[in-house]
Amino acid sequence: METKKRADILKSKTYLYMTEFFSGMAVMAVELGASRLLAPYFSSSQIVWTIIIGTIMIAMAIGNIWGGRSADKDPDPDRLYKRIIIAAVWIAMIPVVGKYIIIGISGLLVVTISTNFLIIAAFLACMVIFVFPLMLLGTVTPSLAKYTTDSLEDNGRIIGTLGAYNTVGSIIGTFLPTFVTIPAVGTAITFLIFSGVLLILGLLYFISSGRGKRLCAVTMAAFVFAAAFGNSDSFAFWEKNLLYEGESVYNYLQVKDTGDSVIFSTNVLFGVQSIKMKDGGLTGMFYDYDLAGPVAAAADFSEGSLQTANGSDGLKVLMLGNGTGTFVSQCRRYFPGADLTAVEIDGKITKLAKKYFDYSSDVPTYTYDGRAFLAASDDKYDVIVIDAYQDITIPFQMSSKEFFTLVRDHLTDDGVMVVNMNMHSDEKGSINEYLEDTIASVFPESYTVDVPESTNREMYSCKSGDFAAKFATGSRTVADDELADLMTQVQYGLAAYESRGNLLTDDKAPVELLGMRMIDGLISNELGYYKDMVRENGIMSLIE
Repeated sequence: METKKRADILKSKTYLYMTEFFSGMAVMAVELGASRLLAPYFSSSQIVWTIIIGTIMIAMAIGNIWGGRSADKDPDPDRLYKRIIIAAVWIAMIPVVGKYIIIGISGLLVVTISTNFLIIAAFLACMVIFVFPLMLLGTVTPSLAKYTTDSLEDNGRIIGTLGAYNTVGSIIGTFLPTFVTIPAVGTAITFLIFSGVLLILGLLYFISSGRGKRLCAVTMAAFVFAAAFGNSDSFAFWEKNLLYEGESVYNYLQVKDTGDSVIFSTNVLFGVQSIKMKDGGLTGMFYDYDLAGPVAAAADFSEGSLQTANGSDGLKVLMLGNGTGTFVSQCRRYFPGADLTAVEIDGKITKLAKKYFDYSSDVPTYTYDGRAFLAASDDKYDVIVIDAYQDITIPFQMSSKEFFTLVRDHLTDDGVMVVNMNMHSDEKGSINEYLEDTIASVFPESYTVDVPESTNREMYSCKSGDFAAKFATGSRTVADDELADLMTQVQYGLAAYESRGNLLTDDKAPVELLGMRMIDGLISNELGYYKDMVRENGIMSLIE
C-alpha cells in the first residue's frame, strides 16, 4: 500500500521534472549566495569566484557519479528525496554556522601558513560549507534519469526534458538572488528561501506516501531552528558599535562609529573606504593627500576665490569611486568654490553617505561605472581623482592603459590626475608597480608620495607641465594652517616616478592575482607577531 502511494505522486513524471527544476534553481542560488557569504571576508574578486565555481563543480561531479551508481544499485526514489531533504537542512544551517566556520578556518590558517592565505582560506571554507549539500544535489539528475526513463525508445526525449527543466531552473536561480532576494532580504534569508523550496519538495514526497514521518518532523524542527537563529545579516558578529550593516547588489556594507569618527568599509576584516571626522578636520589618512591635486591645479585660492593655473575662474573636480564622499566633503570645506562631480557605481553607498556622513545633496553624484561615465561624457576637468575599488580589488577596466588614456583626454591642458593605491610596496612586480608604469606610459610625468602609517600611496600625474612646480605654486597660497602643514609634508615626500616597463591593458590586466598576492604579503607581515606567540606559548596564548 505504501509503495503504491509513493508511486502515485511520480506517476505522471511531473513531480520528477519539478524536482529537476527546483534543484537546478537551488544550486545556482547557493552558488551566488556563496559569493556573498565569502565576499566580506575574502573579497568578490575573480579569484574568489574561480574558487567558488571550481568547488561547486567538484561537488556536482562527485554527486553525478554517486547518484548514477546509487540509482542503478537501488532505484528507490526514497533515497533521492532523503538526500534532497538533508541538503535543504544543510543549506538552511549555513547562515547559522557559516560565518563561524569562515572565522575558525581563517584563525587556524593565520598561525599555520605563510603564503596564499586568502586563496587557501577561501578554498577550505568553500569545501567545508558547500561541497556536501551540492554533492547531494548533484545526485538529482542521474537519479531522475533512472526514474523517468521507461525504455530506450524515449530516453533521449526524457533526458532532454530533464536537462531543459534543470537549465530553466538554473536561469531563474541566477537572476532571483542577484536582483530580488539578496538586495531585498539579504544573503541569510536567501539561503533560507531556497533551502525551504528544497525541503518542501522532499516533504511533499514523503507526506504523500505516508512514510518518513520522523524524518519530516526532525527536518522541520531543524529548519525552524535555522530560520530563528540564522536570519541575521551580521557578518561582523563580534562588532558592537555598528551603525549599519547590510548588502547591496555590489558590496557588503558596514558603517561603524569609532568615537571620534564614522567609517565606512566594504570588508569585514580590514579596510576603510571612507571616513567622516566628527570634528570636521583632516582625517590623517590618504584622503587628505588627494587634496594635493586641487592644490596643484589651483593657482590661487587664498582669498576664497578659485583660479586655475591657466587663469580661468573656478576649479572643476571629478571624483571616480566616491564611496561615501570623504574627498568631496573635504573639497567643499577647503575649496568652497569648486565645481564638484562624483561617480559611484553603488547607489546604496550614496544613500549611506547622505544618512551617516553628512554628504551634500547638491553635489551631482552619478550611479555609474567610472569608465563608462567618462566614455559617455565630453566634459573636461581640472582635477580627476580615482579611488575605484571593488571591496579590496581594483576593477580591471579602471587599471588599463586605455582607461588612463581616457582620463587624460578628459583633463584640461593643465589638469591633474590623482590615483589612490591602497597596497603600496616597493617589491618588484607588485600591483602598484604595474599601475604606476601603466600611468607613466600615458602621462609625460608623474610623482608619488607614501602616506605615513598606512599601506597607501598617492600618484599625481599632469597632462602637461611639471606637477612639482604647480604644486609648489598652489601650496604657497593655502590659507588653512592644518592643510598648509599637510601640503608641506606632501611636498617633502614627493618623488618623481621612473617607469620599469610593466603595462596593464584591456586585454591583459591580472589585477586580481597581483592584488591578492600583495594582500597576502600584508597579512603575513601583520600576523607575524601572533605566529611567534603561538610558536612560543601555544594556541591558548591567543585566547588568553
